Amino acid sequence: IDMLHLNINKENFKSEVLESNKPVLLDFFASWCGPCKMLSPIIDEIAAEREDVKVVKLDIDEHPELAAEYGVMSVPSLFVIKGGEIANQAMGVRPKQQILGLL
Repeated sequence: IDMLHLNINKENFKSEVLESNKPVLLDFFASWCGPCKMLSPIIDEIAAEREDVKVVKLDIDEHPELAAEYGVMSVPSLFVIKGGEIANQAMGVRPKQQILGLL
């Protein structure tokens, strides 16, 4: 497992995401999704550079119930979770500065 990203599932979602003591950048993706592959290195960069943010990726095919809970209709979808609440969200591939702006 890539140490930059926690493997998030429904068992640890609450503790790792909703109860995180720092903002969480949540990347909903799918292995078959081309734009997700384009976005991935940008997300990795942010994870490496920003220790004040927890970066997690969630495969919608493995966790459809979490994707449904967040109303994810297309991937990639990015959510910023602060204190258990959605602080920001964006759909599709975004440039790095725009993603940092969400945080």
